[in-house]
Amino acid sequence: MNGDFQQGPQQDSGMQRNLILAFALTLLIILIAQPLLNKYGPQPAAKPPATQPQPAAAPPPAVPSAPSPALPAQQATAESQVVVENDLYKITFNNRGALVKSWILKKYKDDKGQPLELVNATAAPQYGSPLSLWTYDAGLRTRLNNALFVVQAVAPCPPNARCDQMTRAPKAVEDAPVELMFLYSEGDLVVRKQFRFDHSYVVRVETAVTQAGQRVQAYPAWPPGFGDQTTPDTYAKGTLDWQSDFKVQRLAPKKISGGNTVHGPLEWAGAADQYFAAVFLPADPASAALITLHESIKIPKDLEKPDPKETVEVPVLGVAVGDAGGLTRARLFVGPKDMDVLQSVPVAAGDDLRDLVDFGYLSFIAKPLFLWLKWTYRHWVANWGWAIVILTVIINVGLLPLKLSSMKSALKMQKIQPQMKAIQERYKKYKITDPKRQQMQQEVNELMKREGANPLGGCLPMVLSLFFLWPFYTVLGVAIELRQAHWLWIHDLSAADPWHILPIGIVVTMFIMQKVTPTAGMDPMQQKMMTIMMPVMMGFIAWNFPSGLCLYWAASQLIGWAQQTWLNNTKYGREMREHLNKRKK
Repeated sequence: MNGDFQQGPQQDSGMQRNLILAFALTLLIILIAQPLLNKYGPQPAAKPPATQPQPAAAPPPAVPSAPSPALPAQQATAESQVVVENDLYKITFNNRGALVKSWILKKYKDDKGQPLELVNATAAPQYGSPLSLWTYDAGLRTRLNNALFVVQAVAPCPPNARCDQMTRAPKAVEDAPVELMFLYSEGDLVVRKQFRFDHSYVVRVETAVTQAGQRVQAYPAWPPGFGDQTTPDTYAKGTLDWQSDFKVQRLAPKKISGGNTVHGPLEWAGAADQYFAAVFLPADPASAALITLHESIKIPKDLEKPDPKETVEVPVLGVAVGDAGGLTRARLFVGPKDMDVLQSVPVAAGDDLRDLVDFGYLSFIAKPLFLWLKWTYRHWVANWGWAIVILTVIINVGLLPLKLSSMKSALKMQKIQPQMKAIQERYKKYKITDPKRQQMQQEVNELMKREGANPLGGCLPMVLSLFFLWPFYTVLGVAIELRQAHWLWIHDLSAADPWHILPIGIVVTMFIMQKVTPTAGMDPMQQKMMTIMMPVMMGFIAWNFPSGLCLYWAASQLIGWAQQTWLNNTKYGREMREHLNKRKK
């Protein structure tokens, strides 16, 4: 037992030594292996970069792009220009800012008979050229629009084909279809602007700006109004239009503040004037945003004899439209507000751009009237002036039964005039506020009802004539088809008659109409004033009206004169004259 007792401590001492040796070896291995693990072992996950705070006025923070290695600087060494041309337009780009310096529409002329320049020569140098980039950071905005971009032409890829993009140096003049790519990078700023042209008025636009790995909200813009705006009246007709959830909004200059943000959905949005428009159609309407641009410039009061001291301040409207996520893909329509052209530009859900043409509150009359006028021009006469005359004849022939009914009503009112006069004499002693005056009115109403007379019956043809006159005025104000349309001595049916022959014709025909139209129950002195004063006043109002409207008005009066002469020789006309002669005696 003693041997066994002595052997136990020896075994325990050996185990302790082995255990201590094992701990020592493990510690040594850990110390030796630690540098190797730090160098070759798995790395800890990197912390995501913190997003920069956005200004309060800006939309939600931009989505960060994937981190990319630093790129070498990419910028041009000198300014250059490239022209893109098709049958419809001629666009001149400058690589400084990748901006449009000239956008000429070949099928339209300006006031001097030259191809129409859509870039406003006065506003663009002050407030930016078309396809500049708008950012919430004014300093970055200036930097982007003054950078010297490298320009590349991209070979077109056939539809439904898969092919790699091949780039080349652009020619001085590129014929559409073609694609231009503008590239710029310096430090942490990378910019790409890409434009694709075809044979239509639509240009495909793609822009992207990143700074320090973050996508920047930089929206392509059309800031400078339009080149066909020359007078205060044409500037006042500028609007900002957009369609959201298929409802069209239009803002005139007085209702627009510069720098406001309108969030999507936006099917389309842009700037427009009386006859032309620049409209962006975002690829993703839900994430699109619109920036309203409103500035002002001074133009000469007299364009023929401009005087720097004699100027007037006018509003200049523009837009910037892009994707709030930072990468903008859109189509840009720049062209005439021609119904056929607008119908060819598709919008989401089978819609198109025809709503750009504003036919006003009476659009349910004005739009069919315009389509009818256009059909007449295309199928009957190839002249807008004669088309207006034909429509005027048809409208007045359609109103002839109402004029006959009006004459019958006037005759009935004339027959009961003595009885109405007797009723009024009985109640003449009572004040207007006396309740018995209501009894007088009740007796008059019963008399007219019994005799089938209607005091407003004679006004119906005049009201209906005005009902067509106002829509005609609207059509002539928005239909680009009538811009610079010729008729006899008139060179532009949408502008005032240069010799004022038609307004004078309105005065003469209205005077004759007043003379040949029988009037019942009117004081002779009052009738004389109406015969002279009414035509003069209407002539003054129509003096600078569009000549197309004056043509319709004068033709209506001339046809009305012929109709009234015929009506005066009918049974009702002769009977009315007999009653009038009896009353005069």
